[in-house]
Amino acid sequence: MIKSMTGFGKGEASAEQGRFTVEIRSVNHRYGEVSVRMPRGFLALENDVKKALSNSLKRGKIDAYIQWEEAGGVAAMPQPDLLLARGYAELLRTLSADLGMEEQPSLGMILAQKGVLRDTVAVVEENECLPQLMSAVQSAVSAIEAMRCREGEALLSDLTARRVQVAEWVERIGERSPQVVSEYRLKLKLRLDQLLEGVEIDPTRLAQEVALMADRCDVTEELVRLASHFDQFDEALRTDEPVGRKLDFLMQEMNREINTIGSKSSDAEVTSLVIRIKAEMEKMREQVQNVE
Repeated sequence: MIKSMTGFGKGEASAEQGRFTVEIRSVNHRYGEVSVRMPRGFLALENDVKKALSNSLKRGKIDAYIQWEEAGGVAAMPQPDLLLARGYAELLRTLSADLGMEEQPSLGMILAQKGVLRDTVAVVEENECLPQLMSAVQSAVSAIEAMRCREGEALLSDLTARRVQVAEWVERIGERSPQVVSEYRLKLKLRLDQLLEGVEIDPTRLAQEVALMADRCDVTEELVRLASHFDQFDEALRTDEPVGRKLDFLMQEMNREINTIGSKSSDAEVTSLVIRIKAEMEKMREQVQNVE
């Protein structure tokens, strides 16, 4: 069953030194893009988290936010690097004096400098916490997967209903097509007879030319290709693999065939059906953009 690329999941796991909280959000994206934000003290584990997310969530823009809370319910608060802070303060005072400015460096200006505040979790042994971190990640992944599956069910229902409607309209075009060709051939012959009145011409050759020109409005090939695309589309909807890009490609191909049918026909009924089909297929294309 298809899945949506949109979802949210949260997971938690405790270690001896504290507790991890992992939140994952995903939105539509042409490819798979994973971004992880985590405390600096655990940056060595970032690749492990990215790998786990990439293996589970194949497509979409994935943003993971990892928080660490020390044992005892105390959040991991950053600590100041006093030596670095004093250095920045002296540098800012010197710069103010050299520029002839009376303003003295404020606490906010000093705290805004890189490295003045440091995460305290650096003292935690990353490898000791890896199992708990990955447990929290997997819990969050399971939650977001469940949501993406629920969204996928809604997408499947909508796409199936629209595909059935489009197929009905295409079938009506197929039923009308032979009549359109026949009517066009008759009109063309009558018109040529009027233009060539009094001119001697081989009737067999004339009939061949009329048939050749009339065949240019025949859309049988386009209808056959559309039927094939419909079958592939239905098959893709039933698979458990990520098929969003395949569905997007099939939508482009179906749209191309419909455009060709519209350009070949001057019949009012066929033109009306083509317009309705294109409008419905645009809605399908928008929904396909959400499929993993």
